[in-house]
Amino acid sequence: MVIVTIIIFILLLLLRVPIAYVLGITTISYIIISGSTNMLITVPQRLFSGLESYSLLAIPLFMMAGEVMNKGGITRRLVQFAQSIVGHFKGGLAYVNVIANMLLASIIGSATAQIAMMSRTIVPEMAKEGYDRNFSVATTASAGLLGPIIPPSMMFIIYGVASGTSIGTMFLAGIMPGILLSFAFAGVIAYIGYKQKWQGRPRRKVSDMLRSFIVVVPALLVPVVIVVGILSGAFTPTESAAVACAIAFIVGFFIYREISLKDLPSIMIGTAISTSIITILIGMANLFGWMLSAERIPQALANWMTSLTESTLMFLLLINILLLLIGMVMDGIAALIILVPIFMPVIANFGIDPVHFGVIMCFNLTLGLLTPPVGNGLYIASSLGEVKMEHLVRSILPFLFIAIITLFILTYLPQLVLWIPSLLE
Repeated sequence: MVIVTIIIFILLLLLRVPIAYVLGITTISYIIISGSTNMLITVPQRLFSGLESYSLLAIPLFMMAGEVMNKGGITRRLVQFAQSIVGHFKGGLAYVNVIANMLLASIIGSATAQIAMMSRTIVPEMAKEGYDRNFSVATTASAGLLGPIIPPSMMFIIYGVASGTSIGTMFLAGIMPGILLSFAFAGVIAYIGYKQKWQGRPRRKVSDMLRSFIVVVPALLVPVVIVVGILSGAFTPTESAAVACAIAFIVGFFIYREISLKDLPSIMIGTAISTSIITILIGMANLFGWMLSAERIPQALANWMTSLTESTLMFLLLINILLLLIGMVMDGIAALIILVPIFMPVIANFGIDPVHFGVIMCFNLTLGLLTPPVGNGLYIASSLGEVKMEHLVRSILPFLFIAIITLFILTYLPQLVLWIPSLLE
């Protein structure tokens, strides 16, 4: 029975059926094959219970904040601000790419959304400046990884809900890893620039840099208010999402004056579409998790992994290898929802901090965006950046390699992850 269910699951994945439907169809197939048709009665209830969480409200609200920022010209000004700071360095636009993604990550929290947005904006600019288009697209796709790491992060929200970990603490724990990954990518760019002997551009005048900073200050209010509000305890992560929406609208409507009331319907529709995709995935994954619990798979896996090793260091190595392989064939959010309930009893046995483990897990599964055969980030960047997939994969390898090194540094130096949250205990 279990073997047949696994075969159905793998076949649906190979047929490229959307992952939400894979999870739902596999669960229904299991119920029918097992003969427990009375379980079908509770399927709607299980779907609903997976979504019945106040914390999940943060997802559509942060998505709306991102939509408002795009319409209100905030995103463009963040890119211009980054260019005024580092645009004069050798490979300046590549650094701008990373810094702009870092700033956007503190607002959008979605890697695919960032990759799509930046592929349409900064890649053409880099091409005009003479950068190799494959390198430009690879830099954009790689920098998009910052979205699920720097707060607010959609993956951190889902992990917090699934594991019972504080979402606010997860947000704080993501700050240092995001900064570390940004510096790592900057190092890759510097090395490539040195080998290819890039030329720098004239340095901007201090007055121009100051003017650019003044213009972008209202845009920077959004991430600043989110982080400061959570740190001070003024509001919860979910409430901070609502505040971010309000500030983004005020800035776009009253200060930059690039958004109007007639734009609200399209913003709402875009938010609803994006939210529905995540919502159905969470619901179906909860249903799938119910099936796993019925078969006591979490307990079996916990016992098996405990029997493999008693070393925490070796366990973390095995987990990272497993997650890297899973990320290659499964959507990161779906994998997160399925695996968190399985791994929580296991990490308790090894005495691993759930916040530290959450950052490792989210970081690791995010890398799946850049690894074939699923690699949604690769497909988006390749399509919008107008480059061939095989050329993009070759160009992205240095970034992927340094990201994996960063992952293992964070894995074995938990103080890098837990330092900022520990300051507020």
